[in-house]
Amino acid sequence: MEMTELTALLTPDGLRLLDEVGRIDSTTDVARVVSRLRAAGHSPDLVSAVVGQARLRTRASAKFGPFADRMLFTQAGLEQATRLPVAARHAGRIREAGFTRVADLGCGIGGDALAFAGAGLRVSAVDADQVTAAIAAYNLAAFGEEASVAHGTAEDAARTLLAETHGSRSDPAETDGFRDVLRNPRAEGTAVWMDPARRTSGHGETRRLTASDYSPPLDWAFDLAARMPAGIKLGPGHDREALPEDAEAQWVSADGSVVELVLWSGSLARHGVRRAALVMRGDSVHELTAGADAEDAAVRPLGAFLHEPDGAVIRARLIGDVARSLDAGMLDERIAYLTGDAAVTSPFVQSFRVRETMPANPKAINAALRTADIGSLEIKKRGMDIDPAAFRKKLRLDGAQSATLILTRVGNRRMAVLADRV
Repeated sequence: MEMTELTALLTPDGLRLLDEVGRIDSTTDVARVVSRLRAAGHSPDLVSAVVGQARLRTRASAKFGPFADRMLFTQAGLEQATRLPVAARHAGRIREAGFTRVADLGCGIGGDALAFAGAGLRVSAVDADQVTAAIAAYNLAAFGEEASVAHGTAEDAARTLLAETHGSRSDPAETDGFRDVLRNPRAEGTAVWMDPARRTSGHGETRRLTASDYSPPLDWAFDLAARMPAGIKLGPGHDREALPEDAEAQWVSADGSVVELVLWSGSLARHGVRRAALVMRGDSVHELTAGADAEDAAVRPLGAFLHEPDGAVIRARLIGDVARSLDAGMLDERIAYLTGDAAVTSPFVQSFRVRETMPANPKAINAALRTADIGSLEIKKRGMDIDPAAFRKKLRLDGAQSATLILTRVGNRRMAVLADRV
């Protein structure tokens, strides 16, 4: 969004028009609404801003629920924003550690700051992009002086914060903007939150990110976290070898998807915890913690059940701890599938009851599908370089029953497992 568009939008008439337009779900809706608004005499900047925000609000409902209908966004800010239930967990952790204020250095559209303020923490936020900072200020306006936003860099804000906390000197010309929103002669009781901007879009849990993918630089963020209690949000595929040894690394999954990695430092890091997997599904929250990567469980032949660990457990390398808690073993030492003979219930795995196994080729699989009368098939794979959508086209699904097909590798053998979700 350009500043001219935001200026046009941030008027009573502009915001009222945005509310009247409501959600826009498709490109067809975009064309229709643009034509209608232009015919009504609205300026190109206002039309662009209203239509863009309406589309972003529609997409944002997945992260912010009904709150999205009263927020403003940028596309990049929405992509990087923390889901509100996840941010609420972070806010609770900071509050329970005894902090009363959070300095959000690189606040984006204010998603995390909303959760912090909602948890009763005072928020002093900063963002380097002027439009983004203005949008964050709008989103946090309901909290009044309890949540303030300044336009500036994380580096300059950190200098102010360190000066306020430790009494060191800083350059007033660089830091007065953030000091205005800090509003505390000494910033004791302040935790730092950083969500460095990813320089590349479209990252996910399968893409390894390195320090050069972030702004501000991660070396700078890690150094600040060594000096103040901090939480640093990273992409879940960040290079594990580049993580600070003295920080707690917590991988978070939400409804089956690994959404982030958070590094916690100082008193925000739990004693003796260096690896954590936080698993959120709906309203349920479960966590597995350890002092280090877990040793893998022993390999054993496929039993009556196959278990797929949650992605956060895999990222945290705590598969061995889960396996031992379930009296299960690894199906293959290189692949994150577990197996055992007992039915189990665990928030850290999805379990499947094995029907039969066969070679992972369409002929053998089609014979098994036909015998089992399968017409609806979920396909999962691990350790095999195949496209499940393309592979599905080779299968005959003419039956009335449903099942799950798991394609994997045991040693050098490609294996297909026909199973039922437990």
